[in-house]
Amino acid sequence: MKTVLIIDDDININNLLNEALTKEGYNILRAWSGTEALMMLENSKPDLVLLDLMLPGLSGEEVFEKINNIPVIIISAKPDIENKIHLLRNGAVDYITKPFDIRELSARIELRLKESKTGISSSKIDLGEIVVDCESRLVFVNDNLVKVTKTEYAILKLLCLNPNRLLTRNLILDRISFETPDCVESSLNVHICNIRKKLKDFSDKDYIESVWGIGYKLTIS
Repeated sequence: MKTVLIIDDDININNLLNEALTKEGYNILRAWSGTEALMMLENSKPDLVLLDLMLPGLSGEEVFEKINNIPVIIISAKPDIENKIHLLRNGAVDYITKPFDIRELSARIELRLKESKTGISSSKIDLGEIVVDCESRLVFVNDNLVKVTKTEYAILKLLCLNPNRLLTRNLILDRISFETPDCVESSLNVHICNIRKKLKDFSDKDYIESVWGIGYKLTIS
């Protein structure tokens, strides 16, 4: 059973998260302040942390700096995009803005725990015909180099990290936002079409499945 630490001083949100995630089968730890959270982290190591930024005492940013080797999802009402980018670039695995849909948050938690288990920092993602070299940022299909743009690479890497899993459009855009801020909802489908065509240049298989109105899935048999 995976353990999630909820750090949020809003009693209603803390209780909501506790109830929903307990039903999902997670073991829950809870803290209502930055100081309490750090004391709890001294005695336990959860599998993932949900961290609010506006906390009494120590701020969420201060707490974040002291968390090591544990995936952290930021949950905040702060609209500052620069702060969001800073936290993502400095190790936060995700950032979701309040108010949020508990179903989306649950999906993000499952995704981050899966990435942590499989090793998101691995230098190579090998799916058989498709190989993504994360160090050189190169993509190969059947040993052929596929020339992709920066945005196409970010999208394809995310899909390859989650084979056979439907990723919503919002989740994709959010996960690549700090790396490719030029990609917006209106252009995402164009990038997906380009990726699909480039992959098919070296394979008869159509790897990317579009689920209308929801998102996309990389299908690996």
